[in-house]
Amino acid sequence: MKSTIVIGHKNPDTDSICSAICYADLKHRLTGEEYLPCRAGEINNETRFVLDQFGVEAPLLIETLEPKISDVQFREVEGISPRISLQRAWEHMRDNNIRTLPVVTKRGKIKGVLTLGKEARFYLEDQDPRALSKAATPYLNIAQTLRGEIIVGDEDAKFTKGKIVVAAYCPSSDEDSVAEGDLVITGSSIELQKHAIESGAGCIIICTGAKVTPAVRKRAGETGCTVIVSPMDVYTCAKLITHALPVSHIMRREGIISFNTDEAVADVKATVSKLRIRYFPVLDGNNCYVGMMSQRNLLDIDRQKVILVDHNEKGQAIDGVMNAQVIEVIDHHRIDSVETVNPIYFRAQPLGCTATIITTMYHENHIEIEPVIAGLLCSAILSDTLMFRSPTCTPADESAARELAGIAGIDIKKHAMAMFNAGSKLGRKTPDEIFHIDSKRFNTASASVIVSQVTSVSEKELKKVRRKLLPYMESLLPSSGADMLFAMLTNIIDQSTELLFVGQNAKSVVKSAFDVEPQSDSVFLEGVVSRKKQVIAPLIAAIDEL
Repeated sequence: MKSTIVIGHKNPDTDSICSAICYADLKHRLTGEEYLPCRAGEINNETRFVLDQFGVEAPLLIETLEPKISDVQFREVEGISPRISLQRAWEHMRDNNIRTLPVVTKRGKIKGVLTLGKEARFYLEDQDPRALSKAATPYLNIAQTLRGEIIVGDEDAKFTKGKIVVAAYCPSSDEDSVAEGDLVITGSSIELQKHAIESGAGCIIICTGAKVTPAVRKRAGETGCTVIVSPMDVYTCAKLITHALPVSHIMRREGIISFNTDEAVADVKATVSKLRIRYFPVLDGNNCYVGMMSQRNLLDIDRQKVILVDHNEKGQAIDGVMNAQVIEVIDHHRIDSVETVNPIYFRAQPLGCTATIITTMYHENHIEIEPVIAGLLCSAILSDTLMFRSPTCTPADESAARELAGIAGIDIKKHAMAMFNAGSKLGRKTPDEIFHIDSKRFNTASASVIVSQVTSVSEKELKKVRRKLLPYMESLLPSSGADMLFAMLTNIIDQSTELLFVGQNAKSVVKSAFDVEPQSDSVFLEGVVSRKKQVIAPLIAAIDEL
């Protein structure tokens, strides 16, 4: 069974990352099952500082939850060697109830495909008495197919010359004679056996389990004639012998369509819907065969179980979330548009940080909070509440942070300032990196907007960011899929924000939202530090009034 993924929003902040790690820990300790903390974007400097401070690895980066072929319930049917007989291939198909088999090399590479239809067509249509020699059929295949035993000769040798002859009587003319290299099926007649050997037969098959005389053995050895004894009668041996052909003789070699386990199901469906093929080989990351998949298997997908933390909006969620099975949401934002098939556990509280909710859940379930977990949860609260300065901060957030700081053994003020200083190192970052450090998309009935927030303890640094961020936002707008872009340049120490904006109607929206007369591309907002409570709500209200 796959681990359940616990993941925050795109462009994750410290709360998103730390809450994913800590809630995965809580769920594992409550259930004993595996919960995997993941992230939907790169980690910013502040969060990196926090993880390094407490010796915690970054969660696994996942770019999409779109189902892949690895999520499909394909069959792990063993591949077959190109050397084995058609008889053994048929038995493999019968035992596994499958109509198509991959033919693979010793290293697992696809060499061809054998279908039941192809095998049946060969049996019905083939009339070539030289088919076995043309296919260089191993004598071992022949012996196994006829349930016989090689009495004289090398089992690794192959039948490469001549035709199949059924010798029921001694020939009366040269036209009936056995030619050099032929394979002769005969009975217990010593006379016929000797005649075949003296005529240069490459192999004789003695049916009905007849004993082979020492003289026949000796002469066969001298002439290089392979002798096989089968318990079957002459008719049955003649009927079944072409089943000894190696599958390489009739397998399809060209135009084989296979899929890798990391390919998206949606792309594969688009391909197979145009084909009249029922089964397809599945390959792993090394292009080695791992199983067979049918078109019907594509309808039976093992949907990834997911828990969303610190968000519930589709626009902020990892790509492909609608194809996953969302089973829980833990959040402190407004309720929006992630839809689920079944009822789920949904916990949203009007607090300053998701980590505060998770701290409460540890207490509710009487699970002890270990120092490392406490350090992560405390860091998340300090980050989201800007060390209790944000208007979103509640007494519950501050109380939880102080309790957690005691468990983790950290000084709140020193730790918070170290975090903020780490996150303020923006000088070497590109405008694209800065804008997407912490950006979120919000959709309304009439527009789509992206709001980025850049925080710093240095006004000088924020002014440098402003100079390169505005031109970047202008260039990004056409390809962003948004109607307007906003960037909050938040000074943590002064508790103020300069809001940059681009896009049609953006200036009017800002004027209406904050009741100010903005400049051509920005407005200064004293006392504004919270995107969730002080910026998003008035912006959306103003947009809806347009």
